[in-house]
Amino acid sequence: MKTIEIAVYQFSELSDPAKDVARDWYRNWALHYEWWDSTYEDAANVGLKITEFVLDRDRHADGEFNCFGGAQQCAGLILKEHCATCETFKTATAFLADLAKLNAEIEVVDGDDETNADWEAWQEKRGLLCDDFLKSILEDYSIMLQKEMEYLLSDESVDESIMANEYTFTGDGKRF
Repeated sequence: MKTIEIAVYQFSELSDPAKDVARDWYRNWALHYEWWDSTYEDAANVGLKITEFVLDRDRHADGEFNCFGGAQQCAGLILKEHCATCETFKTATAFLADLAKLNAEIEVVDGDDETNADWEAWQEKRGLLCDDFLKSILEDYSIMLQKEMEYLLSDESVDESIMANEYTFTGDGKRF
């Protein structure tokens, strides 16, 4: 029988090149869990269901309103739940202002053909406005997801996670 002794190090004890190797090891599995759950949950809380997203060069998110009141209710929930400096708040505020302007354009009068034509045009404009809001709010969420991923893979976050979990490494930075 042979006994082999191996010196192991805490992350803070490694040389800079060894720390880079350790970071690469961590990054290879750092996002193998559903890290986006909190963002999906936030979206659901304001009446938006994110169905998928792609990051980096083709960054986008797909989704739909999942509340009875659709775009208008989603925007109202965002104003209630999100900070005024948040992009989603700004997007929702702009949508509600545009919707208020559009609502001011129509007065419903039953039985009037001209008004019915106006009503149909108004409904079409409203539909387009809601579609644009959905695209814009999904864009806001895709940016949030991109920033979250970038943070989770940043040296700062990786170093913090490695140290918090007290992983040990060989002198060249390989996980022990």
